[in-house]
Amino acid sequence: MNNKQVNSFHSQTEMNPIIAAVNQLDKLDLAIKSPCKVIFLLTGSIFNLKEIVQKVKDNDMDIYIHFDLLQGFAKDSIALEYISKQIKPDGIITTKSNLIKKAKNLNLWAIQRLFIFDSKSLETGINSVNLTKPDTIEILPGAIPKIINEIYDRTKIPLIAGGLIRNKEDVIECLKAGAEGISASTEEIWYM
Repeated sequence: MNNKQVNSFHSQTEMNPIIAAVNQLDKLDLAIKSPCKVIFLLTGSIFNLKEIVQKVKDNDMDIYIHFDLLQGFAKDSIALEYISKQIKPDGIITTKSNLIKKAKNLNLWAIQRLFIFDSKSLETGINSVNLTKPDTIEILPGAIPKIINEIYDRTKIPLIAGGLIRNKEDVIECLKAGAEGISASTEEIWYM
C-alpha cells in the first residue's frame, strides 16, 4: 500500500471518524454535503460507478466501494482490476478474503467486512484477517464494543464499526472500544 493511501485513510478518519455509508443513490448528495470525509458506497452498477466515484472525488472526499454489492460486475479479480484502473476508487470493501490480496496488489485500500453473529464467526473472521492482512476491518454489527476490542487485540488491524449504530452513545462506545471509525447509513449519525 502506498503511503498516500495510508495517510489519507487514517487522516480522514482522524479528522472525522464518522463514515457516510450510502446504500441508496438518492442519499449521495446528502453524504457529500455532510461533514464526513469518507464515503462507503454500498450500491452502484456498471452504468453509474465511474460517475459516482468522480463526483465524490470532485468534492475532496475519499470513496471506498463495496465490491460485493455492485451490479453488473463479476465478483472476480478481473473486475477488481478493471475498477482499479478505470474507475479509481480509493479502495474496496469486501467479505471475500481472496480479493483482499488482489486489491492490495492493485494499490487499493482493502477493507475486509466481517459479520460477527456468534463465537464461530468471530474465530473464523479473526483467522481470515490474520491470513489476508487487510488494511482495515469493518465489523457488523458494530454495536458490540467488547468484540471490537477483542478483534483489534488479536489482529492489530484498524477497525471500522458498522451496522446497528443508532445513536451518539453507540458511536462513543465503539470509539472507546478501539474502533478507528464508524460507518453508518443513518444521516443523523453523519452529523455527530
